[in-house]
Amino acid sequence: MIAKTTLVPQTYHGWNACQKLPEIIDKLAVRNIMLIADPFLIKSGQIEQFTTLLAQYQIAIFSEIEPEPSLTLGERIVEFARQNEADLIIGIGGGSALDLAKLVAVLATHEGKVADYLNLSGHLTLTHKGLPSIMIPTTSGTGSEVTNISVLSLESSKDVIAHDYLLADIAILDPALTQSVPPRVTAATGIDALTHAVEAYLSINADPISDQFSLKAISLIYHSLPKAYADGHDVEARTDMSYGSYLAGLAFFNAGVAGVHALAYPLGGQFHISHGESNALLLPYVLEYISDACEARLCDIGKVIGLDLGRLTIPEGAKLTIIALQQLVKTVNIPNSLQEFAIEERHLEGLTVDALKQTRLLVRSPLKLEKEDIFTIYNAAYNGGF
Repeated sequence: MIAKTTLVPQTYHGWNACQKLPEIIDKLAVRNIMLIADPFLIKSGQIEQFTTLLAQYQIAIFSEIEPEPSLTLGERIVEFARQNEADLIIGIGGGSALDLAKLVAVLATHEGKVADYLNLSGHLTLTHKGLPSIMIPTTSGTGSEVTNISVLSLESSKDVIAHDYLLADIAILDPALTQSVPPRVTAATGIDALTHAVEAYLSINADPISDQFSLKAISLIYHSLPKAYADGHDVEARTDMSYGSYLAGLAFFNAGVAGVHALAYPLGGQFHISHGESNALLLPYVLEYISDACEARLCDIGKVIGLDLGRLTIPEGAKLTIIALQQLVKTVNIPNSLQEFAIEERHLEGLTVDALKQTRLLVRSPLKLEKEDIFTIYNAAYNGGF
């Protein structure tokens, strides 16, 4: 097999790495900067750290970011960038802010609407790179700073714009920025990152390089997430989570995610459950259902998180690994049943129909998932088990 590995051109990383921002921007010969920032950064005053660093530039700030951003918001933010004639886009925040920043950087210099470029329903193709962009994550979860995809919510599900033109020019990993993330968001984004790494390792598109990203990310996240959840100011845990999320992003960007994400998208689209919690809820159910097709790889995951599988058969080792991952989800207090999110049994059919539309994701699953399979998984997630 001949595989391709794609990376963001430049990544700066380390505690307080954001202090390098003025030096980085000086090399870009730009003047008008658009900051796309999470509202929390405005409310907490954290944004002042960035406006102070960038005081010599003209800055326009867009902070009306919503979780699971809608297509409507995507259209509005692209128009904002065009009107302000931005020549550099900086995304600061969680996955929603970064996804929108990548979107803006490209579409601000293209004609048409955002809807015209959607994966499932669009009719236009991106033709050039767009504006330079810098991505600065403030959570450890989405890996959006290193991927070429922007996810938007539609009426009942999600769609994406995916193209290498969306790749950031520069990523800055500063674990210090994640200290103020509350426990619930730490948990959801952390399991999101873990899911990226696990699904990438199990993906039919995995290769030796993506495997190394995946396994290291799984190890870092599995051991550091409970500590970061319990104490947000644990420097070592926050640092390990930052690097784990980054490596998980590289893993799933190159190998792809599959069934967990395909089934999670409709939960966000129909019920506005956060992407991280959707993935966390579904992870053990999808893994249990597909385990016969990837038992040996599940055992590899068990070994890197420290399980003693020496005397177990491969099926037993795979089962123990799934139990360990499910226990991690419980440790960070994420619900493990659709009923806990007020989803009723009558909704399962609609969820199944929307999940089936995620062919881009489902094709990577080690076990082919048809309509009946997907319904069975949702039903297990509703009842708390198969």
